[in-house]
Amino acid sequence: MGNGRRAGTSGDHALSTNADIIDLCNFYASPLGVAAARSISLALTPVWRPISEERLLGLGYATPYLTRFGTDCERSLAFMPAAQGAERWPAGAPLRTALVGIEDLPLGDASIDRILMVHALEFAESAEALLAEAWRVLAPGGSLVIVVPHRRGVWARFEHTPFGSGRPWSRGQLTRLLRSVTFTPHAWSEALYFPPFERRSLVGLAPALERLGRRCWPMFAGVVVIEAVKQLYRGIPVASAAKERRVAKPVLVPAGAGVGARREIGSAFDR
Repeated sequence: MGNGRRAGTSGDHALSTNADIIDLCNFYASPLGVAAARSISLALTPVWRPISEERLLGLGYATPYLTRFGTDCERSLAFMPAAQGAERWPAGAPLRTALVGIEDLPLGDASIDRILMVHALEFAESAEALLAEAWRVLAPGGSLVIVVPHRRGVWARFEHTPFGSGRPWSRGQLTRLLRSVTFTPHAWSEALYFPPFERRSLVGLAPALERLGRRCWPMFAGVVVIEAVKQLYRGIPVASAAKERRVAKPVLVPAGAGVGARREIGSAFDR
């Protein structure tokens, strides 16, 4: 469902329709990327409830945010799409990243408590299939937090950031999409009210413009942040239920298992 790549000037460092891991790493290492991550982290804070003893999964390229928001969870994992590529994360610690087919996750049903989806939905060939897979692996009552480019935002119009490729979304579109796959939107936030400056000397203005934009032009935020909750009464199509699914081992146990049982197999990820 991603849109085609927009034409740019010869000086653009544009990302293709499918984000590339090198471009993503370079962006978040740049002054503009650091400012963007700070703005999005501030927007995530009001929708991010404590997740002690929960399992957290980052889908897409969520590692800049998992590093900050995944410190109090029981376990955090980072799954990155095969078309994007993967990086080693976290640095200096046992590996918690995997290269996956993002619409066929190597996890058991109801094995994750929360999903943070960044740089994923806008690049998905089928947004419905991606969210249906997220619904499958989430535990009953689990939450899905999505960060996507905003259709009205300036960032969606420039290709030198990862928010300028793929399909941008509006609040209304996200609400309809989530409800169609049996998620209930629960909380909203926005970020990136400052322009995506290419000149390093202007990036220093980002914090002041972010505060000003939040008050003066809220409808033109660069990204939308939404938290949705998994509904429990979704029907499973017969074809999907009968489909044989190969699950990579070790498989995470469902959230209903005791904490002790979950910890017994959790150490397998640290090997």
